[in-house]
Amino acid sequence: MGAALRRIQLGSALSAFGLGFTVPYLYVYVAQVRDLGAGTAGVVLAVFAMAALAVLPFTGRAIDRRGPLPVLVVASVVASLGAAALGLSSDVTAAVLSAAILGAGTAVMQPALATMLVWCSSTATRTRAFAMQFFLQNLGLGIGGLVGGQIVDTNRPETFTLLFLIEAAMFIVLGVVASTVRLSRTPSFSDARPTDGSKAPGGLRTLLSHRAMVQLCVLGFVLFFACYGQFESGLAAYGTEAAGIQPSTLGIALAANTAVIVVAQFVVLRLVERRRRSRVIASVGLIWAVAWIVAGYAGLGHGSQTMATAAMISTYALFGLGESMLSPTVAPLVADLAPESMVGQYNSAFALCKQLALAVGPAVGGPMGATLHGPYIVTFVLFSLGITVLALRLGRRLTPVQDQPSIETVPSRVVAVSLPEAEPVVASAVTTR
Repeated sequence: MGAALRRIQLGSALSAFGLGFTVPYLYVYVAQVRDLGAGTAGVVLAVFAMAALAVLPFTGRAIDRRGPLPVLVVASVVASLGAAALGLSSDVTAAVLSAAILGAGTAVMQPALATMLVWCSSTATRTRAFAMQFFLQNLGLGIGGLVGGQIVDTNRPETFTLLFLIEAAMFIVLGVVASTVRLSRTPSFSDARPTDGSKAPGGLRTLLSHRAMVQLCVLGFVLFFACYGQFESGLAAYGTEAAGIQPSTLGIALAANTAVIVVAQFVVLRLVERRRRSRVIASVGLIWAVAWIVAGYAGLGHGSQTMATAAMISTYALFGLGESMLSPTVAPLVADLAPESMVGQYNSAFALCKQLALAVGPAVGGPMGATLHGPYIVTFVLFSLGITVLALRLGRRLTPVQDQPSIETVPSRVVAVSLPEAEPVVASAVTTR
């Protein structure tokens, strides 16, 4: 990776480390530590998600007009203010407003970081750049959660305040690191960065007329709805109610999920980067269908409690395997589909679909996982198989290079070749990756 890309990855990892400090404990902090009640905690979590839905429709335009760097710096400052304010909030109004500010800031960071990765990579290196970002973010979240768990004490509100202040500091670090990045103009996206303040062409109509991108957004919604939208809601409720596992076991299951991602990411990358993206995503749907069947055995089977616990942990681990296959395929595909002047808008549109799935997923999956155990498993097995169908249909709309970048041929450096008893001639070699 170049120096700019290394700094972007470092800042992304540190911001994930800061989020890991607070996200797992946000509900407990509002409901118990600040004694604002479960209802207020639910409102705070909902506002955190809804703030993202409010700002993402405008984020892409800002990125394409001003560039991702100033947008990322502003978002990091906003998120830092929200985190610090939330750590000092002691009443309902302050907690809700702080959550809105924090949610808006962190939401804008995602497409801004993704666009910076696009600018600092080529079609050949983009797959590995996004895989590295996913790896570092999960590592940061996991380490942040572990360290934060050693600091917090529900009887001492100041320990939670410390966590939020550390998170705020990490966002400032992200902004400082990002501000030192010097983005060079790459041939593949030379027209993607208006420098005269002019309005970037394109818009919602252009995006909606792009059938492949629309299909990818639908696929992304189903992906996040069937996996991430269930982790801390429906699947957790199902595990405790139907499978009878202890709440502490959910922490072990989430750790297993992160461990699989960290261990398998680059092994999986070597296997998938020379294969068709659509088929890799389709195989993720099959893996997740198996994961849901294993979860069904945990809650609906007649095995021992030990077997049920092992099955639930295996379910989270299988989800992690699928996630490690998605990181080098879906995000780079969004970038490769985008016109040069609409990279930010395409990234923001996909982030909006993701956020919608994360908002709808718990609302649907939570009640089903807690009460309708059989229908819950059947529903999400079908959703997982739907991922496979949607991915294969998407593959028909992609160009061969979009579906499999490794087949693209690129010219090598121009070299001078001296021939015996003749004038030097210029030859250009062509290599195939």
